[in-house]
Amino acid sequence: MANIWIKKPMEAYEADIKKSQLKRVLGKWSLTAIGIGAIIGGGIFVLTGTGAYYNAGPALALSFVIAGIACVFAALCYAEFASILPVEGSAYAYAYGTVGEIFAWIIGWGLILEYAMGSMTVAVSWSGYFGKLLKMFGLHMPAWLTTDPQTYLAAGNSGFSMNLPAFLIVWVVIGILLRGTKGAAKANNFIVLMKVSAIIFVIVAGVFFINPENWTPFIPEPTTITENGVSHPAYGYAGVVAGASAIFFAYVGFDAVSTQAGEAINPKKDVPFAIIASLVICTLLYILVSLVLTGMMHYTDFNPLGKYPDAIKAPVAYAFDIAGQAWAGYIITIAATVGLISVLMVMIMGQSRIFLGMSKDGLIPKTFAKVNPLSGVPSKNLVILGTVISVVASFTPINDLAHMTSFGTLFAFTMVCVAVWVLRVKEPNLQRNFKVPALPVIAVLGIAINIYLIINLSKEAQMYSLGWLVIGFFIYFLYSKRNSKLQNGGFGETFKAEQEPLEDVDIDIDNKH
Repeated sequence: MANIWIKKPMEAYEADIKKSQLKRVLGKWSLTAIGIGAIIGGGIFVLTGTGAYYNAGPALALSFVIAGIACVFAALCYAEFASILPVEGSAYAYAYGTVGEIFAWIIGWGLILEYAMGSMTVAVSWSGYFGKLLKMFGLHMPAWLTTDPQTYLAAGNSGFSMNLPAFLIVWVVIGILLRGTKGAAKANNFIVLMKVSAIIFVIVAGVFFINPENWTPFIPEPTTITENGVSHPAYGYAGVVAGASAIFFAYVGFDAVSTQAGEAINPKKDVPFAIIASLVICTLLYILVSLVLTGMMHYTDFNPLGKYPDAIKAPVAYAFDIAGQAWAGYIITIAATVGLISVLMVMIMGQSRIFLGMSKDGLIPKTFAKVNPLSGVPSKNLVILGTVISVVASFTPINDLAHMTSFGTLFAFTMVCVAVWVLRVKEPNLQRNFKVPALPVIAVLGIAINIYLIINLSKEAQMYSLGWLVIGFFIYFLYSKRNSKLQNGGFGETFKAEQEPLEDVDIDIDNKH
């Protein structure tokens, strides 16, 4: 059993980099746009309402600050790793070189859960926004073409049904990604520019309709909210912290930046920059939107059983409706619809690069490691992913499965904080273009916060995630361990590959063992 802890040597990463067929076409601002593209989606137009009503009131802005700080601990650790190991695979690759194969597999398996379930959820969410957009222009799609079979039958209908828009948007995104990373990055840059502009519009236009009295008291007195016979505490300082937990996952997109390290022009410098920059920019936007929203509408008006029952579903658009500016709803809905495309694009792109890294190491079938020499992307990998994601998204209610993304993300964050600390102790002489300041403190805080949030996940999410891990262990011992390159003699042939220095892409690795 001891060999399940085998670690991938740094020389193997260097060999991977030399032999990589991925095209290095991403600069620091394209990488930053990838992070923003994943972090800012439809959630900014939804989480703000639910967080204000159920948790923190006007102090939701403080919840975003706390959540942002919590993410910074993990983001800093990601940044140091990215400056050491500029390869695709994210936390999976980092763990393989530091903690060992079994932990790398568990993290990779968890990231599959995060990205796959996340992609399906985003596809279904996009379908909802798209339907709303069509209705704004007087167009309607039949329910049997916009609803999964289970939900369709539960509503008293009969016959065939599928969520066609969710199915089609996945293949639109796959089509963009198959053309190459450079083109996908340009499309993402355009979409990010559009949705950030829409968010800035919301902030600037909303300022003129703020009623400062809506911010009083800024931190409401603790109370209990009862809804459909279920009660839970809200507001006060505990509510602010609970709000931070509820919105924490609005930030996790910075992980996607590290999955693209294999296609970064100058990964050791640009990936850490993009991770931190995307997190700071998005935190600032979230804080400002939450302040404007709670200034335009009193937080109690988001009650789904109150005067404005639909306000919590589309809080930002509804706030402008109440202010007599219904035209703004068109801009916001269009921004959310288009914006979710970039979220889906980045998630599928990140998933395919994690598969690529795991396949190169032999832990999953080698077909996922084949890169198209013309486009420089793993085409078969993307097509397989597109097939699975589109079919599941169009025929399955995602509500319960969506919770499973949380576990995969938090577990990966925890292990990155552990692994970067382990590597700093065991390999202090490795070249690090970025170093986490006060690493023991940052790592401990990151580990503690993420474990706390895992413990506080819903019982359903914990149960599903445990089942997913059990399946993962079976696959590892039945397939991955037997086919692992390290378990079968390592990367001997790879070391005989090109020996020229890597200075052309500034990714030389200091091999001191």
